[in-house]
Amino acid sequence: MNRQSWFEAFAQTASKGAGLSPRTRRSLLDIDDTLFKTWDLGDNLILAWTRVEHQLRFLAVRHYAIFEMFGYESDGSASRESDNPVIELLAGPKHLDPAEFERVCRRFAEAAQIVDARIETDADFSVPLVDAIVTRYGVSLVRNRAVLLLDVVGYSLRAPLDQLAMLNSLNYSINSACRQLHSRDVHIDFARTTTGDGFYIWNRALGPQATIALYELMMLILADNAVAQRKARHFPVPRLRAAFHVGDHYEFYQVEGLNPTAFGYIVGQVTVDLARLIEKTLPGQIVLGEFTLNMDPAGSGPTSGCDTRMFVEQAAARIEGLKGLAVADDLIDDIRCYLTGPREGDGSFGVDRYAILDKHDTLRYAYNAKINIHLLRSSPIFLGIQCKDADRFAIRPG
Repeated sequence: MNRQSWFEAFAQTASKGAGLSPRTRRSLLDIDDTLFKTWDLGDNLILAWTRVEHQLRFLAVRHYAIFEMFGYESDGSASRESDNPVIELLAGPKHLDPAEFERVCRRFAEAAQIVDARIETDADFSVPLVDAIVTRYGVSLVRNRAVLLLDVVGYSLRAPLDQLAMLNSLNYSINSACRQLHSRDVHIDFARTTTGDGFYIWNRALGPQATIALYELMMLILADNAVAQRKARHFPVPRLRAAFHVGDHYEFYQVEGLNPTAFGYIVGQVTVDLARLIEKTLPGQIVLGEFTLNMDPAGSGPTSGCDTRMFVEQAAARIEGLKGLAVADDLIDDIRCYLTGPREGDGSFGVDRYAILDKHDTLRYAYNAKINIHLLRSSPIFLGIQCKDADRFAIRPG
């Protein structure tokens, strides 16, 4: 039974193969075939690679051997991930220098399988391209990535045809928002996976600017959805609630028939946190988790810890670039985003931090967000809920 070469699909969809010589493409196809055979429908995972002259060397490990290295307690739970050296490998680069590659192989002892692939003498490889192929056949731990969770309110109570229409409407809003950002040269290489009632959405790019880009994408998605709700007469446009958070997660590719899938799946602390937050989030509400990331506020100095409040301030300073973008049949004239809180004595507004107790009796902290969009010709779009209503989703202000 034949399979489609993943590299060919990858090169066509991502334009990663543009400009490669026929000899280089042939070598990459051979590498893909080698890794596919080693992968063996997911029985082995490719964790790292190195180059020694005209040979590429890959480290493959049986999938269960990786997880056994974490150790398990008597209750079946894994030992703390932060204490395990394998985490360093999963979270680090796939490409290692030869000395480091040998050190990692020794760590896995007899569980390590070394797979070699010779390359053409004049083949020109880029590390990111080979990394992308290796990642397809392995698992990675991604640190500090922003993820958005959009949830359709009352989805499970609707008829199947309504559910289909709702998800199609949401898909359109997502794609339309992405197109608008691309028109302003905002880099957003978004990925998504369904939750059943909605989507997890993340930016494949990493870093502070990628996090802000995802936040901007969220604004435009919710704005397009709000306009669709205004215009709808009979079509079941979904009512949404949204949660935005930054944290760690694992990314992997599942098996479909003979191939790993063409898109990644994520699971980890950030998705757990989002799922617990969305359980308490009210219809129409926008919630941000409590997080810290490295961000250079001025764009010219060293990075520093940036918490949720500072992040929203930085995002607010960036959204001037969204003015003039299309929302449905109108254009954005002005846009504001902020975290809600009580009016202070001097007339300014503070920011409330909310404590949320989830179904597992774990305390989490979150913020309520508002986004106000003024259009050139139409009435404004007010996204999120007001401070006075947000108290209903938390056990108390934090």
